Amino acid sequence: MGLFRIATSGLLAVLMFAGGLVCAVASLIAQGGRISARADILAHFAPFWLAGAVVVVAYALLLAPRALRTVFLTVGGVGVIAASALILPELSRPMSPRGPADAPEQLKLVQFNVWGRNADLGDTAQWIVAQDADIVVIEEASPAIRDAILERRAYHVVCGDCQVMIFSKLKPLDSGAPASLPGLPRPPIARGTYRNAGGTFVVLGAHYTWPTQGSIQQQQGLRLAWALDHYPKDAMILTGDFNSTPWSFSRRREDKLFGLERRTKALFTWPAGPFSSHGVKVPFPFLPIDHVYAGKDWRTVSVKRGPGLGSDHYPVIVTLARVP
Repeated sequence: MGLFRIATSGLLAVLMFAGGLVCAVASLIAQGGRISARADILAHFAPFWLAGAVVVVAYALLLAPRALRTVFLTVGGVGVIAASALILPELSRPMSPRGPADAPEQLKLVQFNVWGRNADLGDTAQWIVAQDADIVVIEEASPAIRDAILERRAYHVVCGDCQVMIFSKLKPLDSGAPASLPGLPRPPIARGTYRNAGGTFVVLGAHYTWPTQGSIQQQQGLRLAWALDHYPKDAMILTGDFNSTPWSFSRRREDKLFGLERRTKALFTWPAGPFSSHGVKVPFPFLPIDHVYAGKDWRTVSVKRGPGLGSDHYPVIVTLARVP
């Protein structure tokens, strides 16, 4: 029995050291995301590196052999510091003042990647309609989800045959994104211009490729920024599945480049339920990749995550109030 305990303790020490080393090295390499799209892939998983490093530090303080305690504290501590450096800028990011719940000129918006393999389109469409939102932006759209929504409510639709669609109570004044910027890949983009009692405003929806194609994703960001510059930004709203987390350097750069304020803050939206053809499930979302931006004329009244439906994403529900 004593030999078993010694062997078990030794195996745990090896696993803790290996895990701590992985978390520390991954967090340090992720710092290279400032200059490398490949290194930036690791930055998306910063919460994992932080959690793993915290476990190693706890092990060092509570269970590690005294002679090895300093080793484990060093490995775990490096991971905690490097991973925290990725996450803290998002958590400490200043936000504009909130609008009161009874603020006038409110606009309710739903951002939702409904997923191309969504098997519950009827329930998904019913939930979308039940939100009574003024604007609904969906990605991985299809004629089937479009028709399911329109069967339940007479929305106006922008880009009704596109991968990104915008549904609205208001009739769009015009629509369509700028056609092209030479040399940069174009992400699916939909755009509508609307007018309500507060004035005219532009809504855009976008869907980026995965971060594993980091260089393409960053080029898509440049292409989108170029499109945004064609419209007034003070009352602009931009939403989408950006497939990038707020602790990535790509997202931080685009936050500055867009000239808009991101109103979602560390809101985890992926995955929801099964996220592969094999039915793989996780108990909670671990990547905040769906975002909503708005210009300075909008105050944020509320931001919340919707329920799990038939998609691998959770919807995002944002209420804004216009205060020019």
